[in-house]
Amino acid sequence: MARLFVTGGAGFIGANFVHYWLARHPGDRIVVLDALTYAGNLANLEAARNRPEYRFVEGDIRDTALVEQLLREESLDTIVHFAAESHVDRSIEGPDAFIETNVIGTHSLLKAARSVWLEGQSVQPHRFHHVSTDEVYGSLGPTDPPFTELTPYAPNSPYSASKAASDHLVRAYHHTYGLKTSISNCSNNYGPHQFPEKLIPLMIAQLLAGKSLPVYGDGRNVRDWLHVEDHCRGIEAVLGHGQPGEVYNIGGGSECENIQLVRMLCSIVDAHLLSTQELCGRFPNSAAAQGEQSERLVRYVKDRPGHDRRYAIDSAKIQRDLGYRPQVALEAGLRSTVAWYLERADSLRTGWQRTLS
Repeated sequence: MARLFVTGGAGFIGANFVHYWLARHPGDRIVVLDALTYAGNLANLEAARNRPEYRFVEGDIRDTALVEQLLREESLDTIVHFAAESHVDRSIEGPDAFIETNVIGTHSLLKAARSVWLEGQSVQPHRFHHVSTDEVYGSLGPTDPPFTELTPYAPNSPYSASKAASDHLVRAYHHTYGLKTSISNCSNNYGPHQFPEKLIPLMIAQLLAGKSLPVYGDGRNVRDWLHVEDHCRGIEAVLGHGQPGEVYNIGGGSECENIQLVRMLCSIVDAHLLSTQELCGRFPNSAAAQGEQSERLVRYVKDRPGHDRRYAIDSAKIQRDLGYRPQVALEAGLRSTVAWYLERADSLRTGWQRTLS
């Protein structure tokens, strides 16, 4: 049985991973560490709260002593490191927090793991898995081949630069000290529990409120969309069979222009709201409730500085070596995501309003 230490487990991907792992690996121990910043929410972990194999600790990954203490007292053998500042716009406005959390925080974890697992020799074997992003590779042209694990790093935002730096630190701790590490670089995630500053939940919140749908530039920036459950499935494959020191790209194989994605969401939300009078009644300001199509809400806005044009992931390595395949098609994943938010819209409304104000 594995004993996992999950950082950032109250956030979007981390919480989904905790639920995924508890369902797939009953009996494994999971200790979550989260500082509960603006994007962390204990409600995301409510379903796990009474599980005896689960423990939540509020704390900062930069607190090396706390991390060492938890690794020792819980005899943890696997770190799955999600904790990160991850919003590009916020990194442009205030990069300091991204350096503190993503670079210094990751280094703090590496120091603690080295102290406990290598110098203290308290746990063998072990694994430090670092969750990173495709944004470290920079931007692709419309006909460029997708990113592979050998694509040179070329980060273009303070966010992606901080993640690139943390990737390099993880690699260095493997090659210099022998820490058994792995890195996964994923494409854009979506699904339940995502904070509404990100594109898909933001659009859903705006659609339900009948507010404008801001689309950067010409809307033709391309992203490769990955359902969060497929991401969890990929990390599971790396933890189970991935080789120490290796990097694995995890993509959804679903490239889509931003404007195309927004139009898909408009269509899906309209269809859901029009399916029953009760739903239209709950969201009287929505375009559907007013007998109009939601696409009329699209507004093109000034592009953000340094906006990468296209991301695309080549997942051939993880498919070939570990047997990973994404299982959630984009349209089906968007439909299930919209349904999830609709079921919880009343309880989420306050948080949405605070975020969007």
